[in-house]
Amino acid sequence: MRRWSSGRSAGLRDTQVNHRCPESGALPSSGLLRLLSFNIQVGINTAGYRHYLTRSWQHLLPNAGRGGNLQRIGSLLGDYDLVALQEVDGGSLRSGYVNQVEHLAQLGAFPYWYQQLNRNLGRLAQHSNGVLSRLQPSQLEDHPLPGPPGRGAILLRFGEGPDALVVVMMHLALGARTRTRQLAYIRELIGGYRHQILMGDMNTHAVDLLQHSPLRDLGLLAPQIEATFPSWRPQRCLDHILLSPGLALERVAVLSQPISDHLPVAVDIRLPVALGGYPPPMLNVPATGSPP
Repeated sequence: MRRWSSGRSAGLRDTQVNHRCPESGALPSSGLLRLLSFNIQVGINTAGYRHYLTRSWQHLLPNAGRGGNLQRIGSLLGDYDLVALQEVDGGSLRSGYVNQVEHLAQLGAFPYWYQQLNRNLGRLAQHSNGVLSRLQPSQLEDHPLPGPPGRGAILLRFGEGPDALVVVMMHLALGARTRTRQLAYIRELIGGYRHQILMGDMNTHAVDLLQHSPLRDLGLLAPQIEATFPSWRPQRCLDHILLSPGLALERVAVLSQPISDHLPVAVDIRLPVALGGYPPPMLNVPATGSPP
């Protein structure tokens, strides 16, 4: 596999365990898996473009309202099995030295969690992605993404062999050229798997991802085409949960929860029989999103 220059190396990692709730090891016997992706903007509540200026200090300094926002986010996450978090702080001055991934795992009663530190500014900020899971992955990989340091992807595998489920959580670059390099890297990671889920803040529309990126030959579906950004007046569809065709869609929604500057995306899927699911009729899912 090709490697791009980065400040850290890719590799296998262990999930952290939340001992406050019982552990689980297997995919749900019902075959239904509930997924959520949410860019939480380190717990800052943004309700207008003016707040990017007037509340910009909250990216550097603690704020009394952040704890309440995290409580609201934790209450929301509790309904899901697997959660991808972007723009999370790993424990620095601005978050009151609270590891927000661990804190949300506790609030949502998730037995497994992992924090991916992508930009370490010491006491000032710990820019991170995070994963929360009710299921214990058989493998977890931490991957810095190509381009300037600060972007990463987390790969989780559930099950073994050709019918294993691979999930990649990511926060992609703003620039199209760097984003293409990052998607080429992710394409290599998932190419050997039959069942694939990609989730995160991808900073572009579904039509670009599925028709004009290195993912275009995978046949992925983008069931969610509603706008997710900005949360107070959504106009752009930047947050996605992409599915391989063998994963049957049960429900998709952009949640009306303007806690961050992005809205969360939720998808329920029915797993194939080989992964513990039951075979329902496949739904007619739109393959691409439409630009705004």
